Amino acid sequence: MLPISRWLGEALAFLRRSRDDNLQWHLSRHEDVADLRQVKALAEQALVAQLKKQSQQLAHELAVNKARNSNELAMVKTQCKQDLKDYQQYLQSLDKLKDSLRSSYAHLPEAVAFTIHHHAKQLLNRMWDAQEPQEKLKIEMQLLQLMTAVHEDSQASLLCEGSDGLPQRALAFIDADLAG
Repeated sequence: MLPISRWLGEALAFLRRSRDDNLQWHLSRHEDVADLRQVKALAEQALVAQLKKQSQQLAHELAVNKARNSNELAMVKTQCKQDLKDYQQYLQSLDKLKDSLRSSYAHLPEAVAFTIHHHAKQLLNRMWDAQEPQEKLKIEMQLLQLMTAVHEDSQASLLCEGSDGLPQRALAFIDADLAG
Protein backbone atom coordinates (compact mmCIF):
# COMPACT_ATOMS: atom_id res chain seq x y z
CA MET A 1 0.00 0.00 0.00
CA LEU A 2 2.92 2.16 0.17
CA PRO A 3 2.98 3.10 -3.52
CA ILE A 4 -0.66 4.13 -3.39
CA SER A 5 0.01 6.21 -0.28
CA ARG A 6 2.99 7.79 -1.91
CA TRP A 7 0.99 8.51 -5.10
CA LEU A 8 -1.87 9.87 -3.04
CA GLY A 9 0.54 12.04 -1.04
CA GLU A 10 2.10 13.38 -4.23
CA ALA A 11 -1.34 14.11 -5.68
CA LEU A 12 -2.35 15.98 -2.50
CA ALA A 13 0.92 17.90 -2.56
CA PHE A 14 0.36 18.78 -6.20
CA LEU A 15 -3.14 20.02 -5.40
CA ARG A 16 -1.83 22.12 -2.51
CA ARG A 17 0.92 23.59 -4.65
CA SER A 18 -1.57 24.35 -7.41
CA ARG A 19 -3.92 25.98 -4.91
CA ASP A 20 -1.04 27.94 -3.37
CA ASP A 21 0.20 29.00 -6.82
CA ASN A 22 -3.33 30.05 -7.73
CA LEU A 23 -3.65 31.97 -4.46
CA GLN A 24 -0.29 33.61 -5.05
CA TRP A 25 -1.30 34.57 -8.57
CA HIS A 26 -4.58 36.05 -7.33
CA LEU A 27 -2.79 37.94 -4.58
CA SER A 28 -0.18 39.27 -6.99
CA ARG A 29 -2.85 40.30 -9.51
CA HIS A 30 -5.35 41.58 -6.94
CA GLU A 31 -4.46 45.23 -7.57
CA ASP A 32 -4.60 44.71 -11.35
CA VAL A 33 -8.01 43.05 -11.06
CA ALA A 34 -9.24 45.85 -8.77
CA ASP A 35 -7.91 48.43 -11.23
CA LEU A 36 -9.63 46.64 -14.11
CA ARG A 37 -12.91 46.53 -12.19
CA GLN A 38 -12.61 50.23 -11.44
CA VAL A 39 -11.80 51.04 -15.08
CA LYS A 40 -14.76 48.89 -16.16
CA ALA A 41 -17.09 50.69 -13.72
CA LEU A 42 -15.83 54.08 -14.93
CA ALA A 43 -16.27 53.02 -18.57
CA GLU A 44 -19.82 51.86 -17.83
CA GLN A 45 -20.58 55.18 -16.12
CA ALA A 46 -19.13 57.10 -19.07
CA LEU A 47 -21.18 54.97 -21.45
CA VAL A 48 -24.36 55.60 -19.43
CA ALA A 49 -23.62 59.34 -19.40
CA GLN A 50 -22.95 59.32 -23.16
CA LEU A 51 -26.18 57.38 -23.80
CA LYS A 52 -28.14 59.86 -21.65
CA LYS A 53 -26.62 62.76 -23.57
CA GLN A 54 -27.42 61.13 -26.92
CA SER A 55 -30.93 60.35 -25.70
CA GLN A 56 -31.42 64.00 -24.76
CA GLN A 57 -30.05 65.13 -28.12
CA LEU A 58 -32.39 62.75 -29.96
CA ALA A 59 -35.34 63.91 -27.87
CA HIS A 60 -34.44 67.52 -28.72
CA GLU A 61 -34.06 66.70 -32.43
CA LEU A 62 -37.41 64.90 -32.39
CA ALA A 63 -39.07 67.88 -30.73
CA VAL A 64 -37.53 70.25 -33.30
CA ASN A 65 -38.60 67.98 -36.18
CA LYS A 66 -42.09 67.68 -34.73
CA ALA A 67 -42.39 71.46 -34.48
CA ARG A 68 -40.98 71.90 -37.99
CA ASN A 69 -43.36 69.28 -39.41
CA SER A 70 -46.28 70.85 -37.58
CA ASN A 71 -45.40 74.26 -39.07
CA GLU A 72 -44.95 72.79 -42.54
CA LEU A 73 -48.30 71.02 -42.24
CA ALA A 74 -50.00 74.26 -41.22
CA MET A 75 -48.37 76.03 -44.18
CA VAL A 76 -49.43 73.29 -46.59
CA LYS A 77 -52.99 73.40 -45.23
CA THR A 78 -53.07 77.16 -45.67
CA GLN A 79 -51.65 76.85 -49.16
CA CYS A 80 -54.20 74.16 -50.06
CA LYS A 81 -57.03 76.35 -48.77
CA GLN A 82 -55.74 79.24 -50.85
CA ASP A 83 -55.35 76.96 -53.88
CA LEU A 84 -58.92 75.76 -53.45
CA LYS A 85 -60.12 79.35 -53.18
CA ASP A 86 -58.14 80.24 -56.33
CA TYR A 87 -59.59 77.23 -58.15
CA GLN A 88 -63.13 78.26 -57.18
CA GLN A 89 -62.45 81.78 -58.41
CA TYR A 90 -61.17 80.37 -61.70
CA LEU A 91 -64.34 78.31 -62.05
CA GLN A 92 -66.49 81.37 -61.34
CA SER A 93 -64.50 83.29 -63.92
CA LEU A 94 -65.07 80.53 -66.48
CA ASP A 95 -68.80 80.59 -65.74
CA LYS A 96 -68.80 84.36 -66.32
CA LEU A 97 -66.91 83.72 -69.54
CA LYS A 98 -69.64 81.30 -70.68
CA ASP A 99 -72.36 83.79 -69.71
CA SER A 100 -70.52 86.53 -71.59
CA LEU A 101 -70.43 84.33 -74.69
CA ARG A 102 -74.12 83.58 -74.42
CA SER A 103 -75.07 87.24 -73.99
CA SER A 104 -72.71 88.48 -76.73
CA TYR A 105 -73.83 85.77 -79.17
CA ALA A 106 -77.52 85.30 -78.48
CA HIS A 107 -77.86 83.38 -81.74
CA LEU A 108 -74.96 81.05 -80.85
CA PRO A 109 -75.95 77.43 -80.28
CA GLU A 110 -75.58 76.57 -76.62
CA ALA A 111 -73.31 73.65 -77.51
CA VAL A 112 -70.67 76.05 -78.88
CA ALA A 113 -70.65 78.07 -75.65
CA PHE A 114 -70.45 74.85 -73.64
CA THR A 115 -67.62 73.55 -75.83
CA ILE A 116 -65.57 76.70 -75.27
CA HIS A 117 -66.38 76.60 -71.55
CA HIS A 118 -65.51 72.90 -71.37
CA HIS A 119 -62.18 73.45 -73.11
CA ALA A 120 -61.35 76.24 -70.67
CA LYS A 121 -62.21 73.93 -67.74
CA GLN A 122 -59.99 71.21 -69.20
CA LEU A 123 -57.11 73.69 -69.41
CA LEU A 124 -57.79 74.73 -65.82
CA ASN A 125 -57.77 71.11 -64.63
CA ARG A 126 -54.59 70.32 -66.58
CA MET A 127 -52.98 73.40 -65.07
CA TRP A 128 -54.04 72.33 -61.58
CA ASP A 129 -52.78 68.77 -62.05
CA ALA A 130 -49.42 69.76 -63.57
CA GLN A 131 -46.51 68.91 -61.29
CA GLU A 132 -43.77 70.90 -62.99
CA PRO A 133 -43.91 74.68 -62.46
CA GLN A 134 -42.92 75.31 -66.10
CA GLU A 135 -45.72 73.08 -67.38
CA LYS A 136 -48.20 74.73 -65.00
CA LEU A 137 -47.18 78.19 -66.23
CA LYS A 138 -47.43 77.11 -69.88
CA ILE A 139 -50.97 75.81 -69.41
CA GLU A 140 -51.94 78.89 -67.40
CA MET A 141 -50.79 81.05 -70.32
CA GLN A 142 -52.91 78.93 -72.69
CA LEU A 143 -55.94 79.41 -70.44
CA LEU A 144 -55.27 83.14 -70.30
CA GLN A 145 -54.99 83.28 -74.10
CA LEU A 146 -58.30 81.43 -74.50
CA MET A 147 -60.04 83.73 -72.03
CA THR A 148 -58.56 86.77 -73.78
CA ALA A 149 -59.74 85.44 -77.16
CA VAL A 150 -63.28 84.95 -75.80
CA HIS A 151 -63.28 88.43 -74.29
CA GLU A 152 -62.04 89.98 -77.55
CA ASP A 153 -64.68 88.03 -79.49
CA SER A 154 -67.39 89.26 -77.12
CA GLN A 155 -66.18 92.85 -77.42
CA ALA A 156 -66.08 92.60 -81.21
CA SER A 157 -69.59 91.12 -81.27
CA LEU A 158 -70.96 93.91 -79.12
CA LEU A 159 -69.37 96.52 -81.40
CA CYS A 160 -70.83 94.87 -84.49
CA GLU A 161 -74.45 94.63 -83.38
CA GLY A 162 -76.65 92.50 -85.54
CA SER A 163 -73.69 90.35 -86.60
CA ASP A 164 -74.50 86.68 -86.58
CA GLY A 165 -70.85 85.67 -86.42
CA LEU A 166 -69.13 83.16 -84.25
CA PRO A 167 -66.45 83.67 -81.61
CA GLN A 168 -63.77 83.11 -84.24
CA ARG A 169 -60.69 83.80 -82.09
CA ALA A 170 -61.82 81.42 -79.33
CA LEU A 171 -62.71 78.67 -81.81
CA ALA A 172 -59.42 79.15 -83.66
CA PHE A 173 -57.54 78.92 -80.36
CA ILE A 174 -59.31 75.66 -79.46
CA ASP A 175 -58.65 74.28 -82.93
CA ALA A 176 -54.94 75.19 -82.70
CA ASP A 177 -54.71 73.74 -79.19
CA LEU A 178 -56.27 70.46 -80.29
CA ALA A 179 -54.08 70.28 -83.40
CA GLY A 180 -50.92 71.05 -81.42
